Amino acid sequence: MNVIVSNRYQNMLATLDIDIIKSISGEFDVDELVAQFTNFYFNKMILDVTAIKGYQNIKNIQKLSVNFDMSKIILLLDDSAMVNSAGYLSQLVSMGIYNFTRNINAIKFLIDNPNSYKDVAQYHNLNNTEPSKEIVQVDSFAGSGSGGLRVIGFKNVTEHAGATTLVYMLKKHLEVSYNVVALEVEKEDFKYFNDKTLKATTELDLSFSIANSPEAEVILVDLNDSKQSNLCNEVIYLIEPGLIKLNKLIRSDRDAFERLKDKKIVLNKSILTSRDITDFEHESNSKIFFNIPYLDDKKEHEPVLDDFLIALGFSRVNGSEAGKTSLFNIFK
Repeated sequence: MNVIVSNRYQNMLATLDIDIIKSISGEFDVDELVAQFTNFYFNKMILDVTAIKGYQNIKNIQKLSVNFDMSKIILLLDDSAMVNSAGYLSQLVSMGIYNFTRNINAIKFLIDNPNSYKDVAQYHNLNNTEPSKEIVQVDSFAGSGSGGLRVIGFKNVTEHAGATTLVYMLKKHLEVSYNVVALEVEKEDFKYFNDKTLKATTELDLSFSIANSPEAEVILVDLNDSKQSNLCNEVIYLIEPGLIKLNKLIRSDRDAFERLKDKKIVLNKSILTSRDITDFEHESNSKIFFNIPYLDDKKEHEPVLDDFLIALGFSRVNGSEAGKTSLFNIFK
């Protein structure tokens, strides 16, 4: 059974599908945590770093490491510059704190697959352990991964909005510069692309499939009807803005756009102009993140997808073609 100590990330931690024996929330002195848990048996403690008073002072974390078995602690970091500085992370490793992440989805994996020193050695600066302003990525499932795993889900809002094909094409673009895994939940449409690297999984096995991709830097998930979007760092909601598709959506669910407020909406297979998009946003009371036109899935490279990936924050986007192949690749 596990313990959760939360503060700022209380709501996110409450969604974890793990066995909990005790959960507390608030800001605590290290001495208070020691008093509560020194003689309390637990498997792992998931510790929201913001629940520790003065957590940005590494000496308070050091005090924690002296009083607890740090192999049983999973530290959920915040996004502050100090906590994510190279010096701070290096000192965590020096104290024997190996299980730290900013990715809520990594926690369940780390419970069963704790890091060793080898997994986090990349953060350990043996020459200088003074805090620095250099920011490093600590989002991955395990330290031995790529140092910043992103799990991006794709969901069709209108019928057949193109999530499967878009995931396939994005994978082709990204794998030039990134280690990419593409997953499809509860369907097997990937098989029609004749690409054996595309993987099918089930609703129940999705978390396992994500966790068992330790070398991946990016995991693209065609969610279909899956309710497991919480396993993704972000979800792209696809709308094909044709008149019939939109009318069918609104007739079946008049509150569809209300639920999409503050979500990342992407128009796919779109013929809308910039002016059309402005009108669409006004009428639907929504904000469009990106507009993707009809694309040719036989092409190795579509420049608009480079722009889309850059908008998503990918810095290593290669616009060159990965190599010529036959036009349809039917007889693979």
